[in-house]
Amino acid sequence: MNSVRHRLRDPITGLLFVLPMLVLFVIFRFVPSLGAAGMSLTDYQISGEWSFIGVDNYARLFNDPIFMGALRVTIVYVAIYVPLTLIVSLCTALLLNSVIFMKGLFRGMLFLPYVTSFVFAGVIWRWIYEFDGLINGLLAKIDMGPIGFLDDTALVLPSLAAVSVWKGFGYSMLILLAGLKSIPPSYLEAARVDGANAWQRFRSIVLPLLRPALFFVVVIETIGAFQTFDVIYVMTGGGPSRASYNLIYALYDQGFGNFNVAYAATIGIVLFILVFIVSMIQRRLLDRSNS
Repeated sequence: MNSVRHRLRDPITGLLFVLPMLVLFVIFRFVPSLGAAGMSLTDYQISGEWSFIGVDNYARLFNDPIFMGALRVTIVYVAIYVPLTLIVSLCTALLLNSVIFMKGLFRGMLFLPYVTSFVFAGVIWRWIYEFDGLINGLLAKIDMGPIGFLDDTALVLPSLAAVSVWKGFGYSMLILLAGLKSIPPSYLEAARVDGANAWQRFRSIVLPLLRPALFFVVVIETIGAFQTFDVIYVMTGGGPSRASYNLIYALYDQGFGNFNVAYAATIGIVLFILVFIVSMIQRRLLDRSNS
């Protein structure tokens, strides 16, 4: 009997520690998600009137050219942002891991944009991208014409992704830096003694041992990229010509602009399913690469 109590004590203790956050998650995440799923099957109006219409909202959604355009913009943005932020985070983590003095200062400087308000960052970067802003001012000094970073439909998504990378790479950098610190130095030293160069050590030792941290970063950044809203709202408002009009902005537009709450809930459910599928694909690919 005592052994049974001993085996149950640790799980119960752990559950008690996570119970407050679990309760908050159920109340503020799980229950609203269920409510949104139910609302997407109705024609709910802002006045409170509603009737059950089944999957009509979903049928309307996939015949809506605005939604399909927003879906395309979202996928393109994710395809630009995630690899870029992964490269920047990994490179800065590798550099910080090799720094031997003033480590705290460099970490703080690189992490500072992450704790900066996205609205403030968006306003500053909007000025930087302007025709009379910093970048075009530097280009003018070398006799290059001004570039409309936020006015060109081909440049607006890369420009927004660059701002998001600058703003958010600090968190992923710390995760990857922690992963690098967990790699035993003896492994790298043994490879160095065997004659492996820096690239060989990175490819054969660092990268395989860093895969769990890389998987976490890829999943978190992918979810964040699908949910990007602040930078688009502040810098472009979905323009030009809906070139930066992503799914989250479409959800906001339908829910708070047109007050079409049920249709906005439908967009949210489709976005959730899309993020879930992409995350499962990423996990399957990483598991296959580990085997």
